[in-house]
Amino acid sequence: MSIFPSARRTRLLSALALGAVGALALSACSGGSTDGGGGTAENPTEITFQSWVPNIDQAVDAFNEAHDDIHVTLETITAGPDGGYAKMLSAVQAGNPADVAQIGYDSIPDFLVNDALEDITEYVGDSADTFVPWQWETGVFGDQVYAVPQASGPLGQFYRKDIFDSLGLAYPTTWDEYYEAAKVIRASDPNRYIAAFAFNQAPWMIGLAQQGGANWFGTDGDAWVVDIDGDATLSVAEFWQKMIDEDLVKIEADFSSEWNADIQNGNIVTWISGSWADAILRGTAPDTAGSWAVGAMPQWVAGENVSATWAGGSASVVLKGSKNPEAAAEFALWLNSDPTSVDILTSVGAGWPAIADTSVVPSLQDDPEVFAFYGGQDIWDVFAESDAAVDTSWKWPPLSSTLFASLTDNVKAAVDAGTPLVDAYRKTQTDVVTALEERGITVK
Repeated sequence: MSIFPSARRTRLLSALALGAVGALALSACSGGSTDGGGGTAENPTEITFQSWVPNIDQAVDAFNEAHDDIHVTLETITAGPDGGYAKMLSAVQAGNPADVAQIGYDSIPDFLVNDALEDITEYVGDSADTFVPWQWETGVFGDQVYAVPQASGPLGQFYRKDIFDSLGLAYPTTWDEYYEAAKVIRASDPNRYIAAFAFNQAPWMIGLAQQGGANWFGTDGDAWVVDIDGDATLSVAEFWQKMIDEDLVKIEADFSSEWNADIQNGNIVTWISGSWADAILRGTAPDTAGSWAVGAMPQWVAGENVSATWAGGSASVVLKGSKNPEAAAEFALWLNSDPTSVDILTSVGAGWPAIADTSVVPSLQDDPEVFAFYGGQDIWDVFAESDAAVDTSWKWPPLSSTLFASLTDNVKAAVDAGTPLVDAYRKTQTDVVTALEERGITVK
């Protein structure tokens, strides 16, 4: 149930159903930098920022040092719908939200349906050209701006180059080559697998489907079209079913203690993830420095260059009921566009920058610590190409939390029971359609 008036909710649902995501009707918008909402050096405007990104306090500190009329306090939250998002929505309902919050691109429609975001068009509306168009558009509905993009998560494959080399394996550029490499890797050690099948990660499974040519959500007139169990998705599911059936992947939740150990000791040889995963890998397995490299996603058709993202990326939003929306919007814009801040965000693993001109980000040009971990490779070249190859027509539904929960529950149940993965995707199709219809959203 919406936590705000039904008329407002109806307008938002209508805008979402009509496919207003990404409209660039910004030419009539005024805005830009603000005066900090009336704060002064003696009495700065106080705002709170909620984020899950490790070490993002460095960017917050940089903002506070550069501004004397606004002071930002960081509150660390748990990522995702089961942690921070629920807390954010509850605080909005209670009338005491944080001012700025980090949420995924996939969750912006969810927050809009719950009328939990401030319209910040008048403060940041003329900043569209600062950002990559598709990332900026994730926060624009109709002619209103609700989010400032921070970073995307273009997919790449982190892999143990030393193990590949020791086994005489070339990097797999196609999924057929990936399958053949998996057999060699599995045969080389009883504990070794090419990858973990991360049944706990809906964004990972969605990214694989997207890279396989699936497009789960679209609009037709005033209705949503849902195609979670389409041919492209089921083909990808059948590939991973084969990998599971032949014991070529380890059924294991990523980020678990077992997975961490397997990454450290070489029992898991590759990890398909977003660009931000670099920081996690370096933090999880520092003793493996020099052993890793990064490659593009394997392709379904040799010679193609098709990529996807890990749930799109994330943005900074001003939560409904913020006492200082102008100062909050100024911070959100600075955080995600100032070169000093973007450089920090890139270094700490926030993701691939949303700003259009990445040449102003020093760490993308030369980052000795990162490059050394990957044997001297400039891994950012891989992710720049990946980001450019993402299908930007992908839309997120207004109930992404339901999508994520349903997909992980159904896939885990299938893995546990030994039933076909394709049935899990078909069940997710039914779950999501039912959930949308129960919210009064028309589905074709």
